[in-house]
Amino acid sequence: MSESFNLDAPPGFRGIDPDKPLRKYIRHLPHWRQDGATYAVTFRLADLLPKAKLEMLASMRREWEAKFPEPRSEKAWQRYARTVTSRVNEWLDQGSGECHFSNSHFANELARAILHFQNEQYHVASYVVMPNHCHLIVRPFSAFELEDLLRAIKGVASRFVNRELGRKGELWQQESFDRIIRDEEHLYNAIQYIGDNPSNVGLPESQWFRWVDPEWEALQWGFRES
Repeated sequence: MSESFNLDAPPGFRGIDPDKPLRKYIRHLPHWRQDGATYAVTFRLADLLPKAKLEMLASMRREWEAKFPEPRSEKAWQRYARTVTSRVNEWLDQGSGECHFSNSHFANELARAILHFQNEQYHVASYVVMPNHCHLIVRPFSAFELEDLLRAIKGVASRFVNRELGRKGELWQQESFDRIIRDEEHLYNAIQYIGDNPSNVGLPESQWFRWVDPEWEALQWGFRES
């Protein structure tokens, strides 16, 4: 954290604890877990990335595996995860796919699902619902796993959208992108990224489905308006 950053931590937040163990599991990407941690999460619609983009990701993975054979270090995994997440975030903002959540009816239902168990199973600090993806900052409470919470949120929205459209099938890409928030400065920057996302891609304000915890906002942890 830089010396110039001087905001006190908001209620309930702590960064990575060097004295607590980290757990890791790997699907297409590595995912790190720590009890009490806060996560920046992105999940996206299943049809967002066309075949060419998926093939590009597969090629990136093959090249990385060839360059970093087993056993792979934590730093190598972290660099790979950052590279893939950055690349996919660029594609997210290009507006690919059906963009169901440009429909305010659907966006508001996803927002409702995100906050349904607020302060019971988790604390959501901030979110933004974009036309084809969602970013949120969330801290699961003890006894609740991030994967289970995301599955429930996505499931509620999926059933609603499919019912309204009279269709079946997968709405979301199964695997989400997530990172542990390192410290207060990382948290602040993640909140600003969420707040800026709609304007940065040129969405009209009528399609800005974003939110930050009012208690945090009162403590200067809200969106920084340009």
